[in-house]
Amino acid sequence: MKSAAIISKPLKPELAGILPELLAWFRKRGYTLYLDQETAQYANGEEVVPRKAMGAKHPDFALVLGGDGTLLSAARALAHEDVPILGVNLGSLGFLTEVPLSEMYTTLEAVVAGHCPVENRAVLDCTLLRGSQELAHHFALNDVVVNKSAISRLMDFDLLIDGNFVFSYKADGVIIATPTGSTAYSLAAGGPVLMPSVESFVVTPVCPHSLTHRPLVVTDKAQIELRVETSAEEAFLSIDGQIGMPVKEGDRVVCRRAEHTVQLMRVRRTFFDVLRNKLKWGQR
Repeated sequence: MKSAAIISKPLKPELAGILPELLAWFRKRGYTLYLDQETAQYANGEEVVPRKAMGAKHPDFALVLGGDGTLLSAARALAHEDVPILGVNLGSLGFLTEVPLSEMYTTLEAVVAGHCPVENRAVLDCTLLRGSQELAHHFALNDVVVNKSAISRLMDFDLLIDGNFVFSYKADGVIIATPTGSTAYSLAAGGPVLMPSVESFVVTPVCPHSLTHRPLVVTDKAQIELRVETSAEEAFLSIDGQIGMPVKEGDRVVCRRAEHTVQLMRVRRTFFDVLRNKLKWGQR
């Protein structure tokens, strides 16, 4: 039995015109469908599954209709079950949801025929510790960020790699990014672009007080630890820009590569094709 999950961005009015034809396309090919709640409001008779529970259904693949934020949310829900994800861009920039709506059906035909390659993307395993107590544990496809609150002054961070002290930051924040996330907040903060296949992470300070504090690329086999010194000011930890929690002085954020990966189904464009298109790099 063939099956697919459909995950949609909330409050996208164009879904009302897209989904009836799309659901008919899947039914014609004998697919069992699992819809998240955002998708189900535009359909009748399909099984509605909370996004967090979709992985347990083990669909052959998941179709994400939205932008990169929707795909990041889907990735955290599905990655543990090795469900491949195909992203169709209904947003603006779309580094991860690279398939335009005009190419959705031709790409789906390639998926059904087994002609759509899959890339394994590294994931960050992040733990927030206060003393010996584990306060939170999350996974990130893009990045883990510790930054100041809206009215805070500069904060101090100590960076340790595999338990070895590297240096202290005085900055607005620090980003720990995967190669996938290197084109997101880290890039905006002056970090390098990493090819998705590079086995590394990048640590990028946000508006550092010292000009000598530059982005640092480390192997993805390393354990990266940030020790937070906020004084009386409150800091904030965010996961992929979607999950957040306050951080206090003395807290430690420990990141390492997760054991699982995110499987992204890709059209036959190179990473550099995507960069040229999304970043408006000059053509030859």
